[in-house]
Amino acid sequence: MSDAQHFSKGPSGWHDGDDGEPRWIVVGPGDLVEYARARGVSEQAIELLEHHTPGAHPERSTHPLRGHVDQSADGEIILSAPTLSYVAETRDVHTGALTLILADGVILTSEAGDAGILPRTAEKLCSGVPIPDSGVAQVLAAILLTLVAHAADVEAELGDAVADTERVVFSTARVDDPVERIYDLKREIAEARRALAPITGVLPQLGAETIQRRRKEKEPPKWLGRVQATADRVDHHLDAHDELLDAMLQVHLSQVSVQQNEDMRKISAWAAIAAVPTLIAGIYGMNFQHMPELTWTWGYPAVVVVMLGICGGLYRQFRKVGWL
Repeated sequence: MSDAQHFSKGPSGWHDGDDGEPRWIVVGPGDLVEYARARGVSEQAIELLEHHTPGAHPERSTHPLRGHVDQSADGEIILSAPTLSYVAETRDVHTGALTLILADGVILTSEAGDAGILPRTAEKLCSGVPIPDSGVAQVLAAILLTLVAHAADVEAELGDAVADTERVVFSTARVDDPVERIYDLKREIAEARRALAPITGVLPQLGAETIQRRRKEKEPPKWLGRVQATADRVDHHLDAHDELLDAMLQVHLSQVSVQQNEDMRKISAWAAIAAVPTLIAGIYGMNFQHMPELTWTWGYPAVVVVMLGICGGLYRQFRKVGWL
């Protein structure tokens, strides 16, 4: 087995080490099953764990991880949930996977991806930040609270990206077409919502499994309600961001239509002005023999003055009505 990180709870709280009970062990995704066997986890729980670990279903490797909660006959709880992270430079949402097994006196966890949920959780527990519940359930509470808190951070960064896009859409300066940027953000928001949805689906089931496991409690732990409320709030905000992007897209398309109308009016106005000298030149280019103006001394300058006068009058009129 590869190196794992061990945490245990002593009189002063959680600390890095393997010298007490309960214990929390952080391992790599490929080592979770092996460590679970070494810690005496039941075979039924091992089978459930193998079914939910990342890579267990190669045919679904391109699809986001679905959240699951299962309980073995011996009372072990197996949970898998997707994680979220955000890259501000590229405005990309990355998804990962978090898997854990909760047994008597020990909780085994692994994380794939760059969200860093487990390191944040360890920092909270070891720094003495108040965390609800007790024993290994306290680690579970800290993990889920950190998971939804980090999802809220991702939502806030997506909200900043949406606000920046809104400034671009409503900018008076000519900029690149923002449609691609809008659709990119909508895609990332959809990915974030797909990753968050399994968490909200898992929480009620986790509450039921926790009740069955403890048996003495009549209601789920109160911290589950906090996790559920945070997840619902994040999902609501993501939905609002998506609706705002839809509105921005409609506004941008309207702006494009208005701009095209303005351009067409300008083209039509200049075409009307250009038609005047073209018409006059066409008339005098018909080469009829009896055209008295051809023999006038001031015929040419008179025609030019007429052309300029009519064109100037049309220009002033088009400017007055806002076509130029």
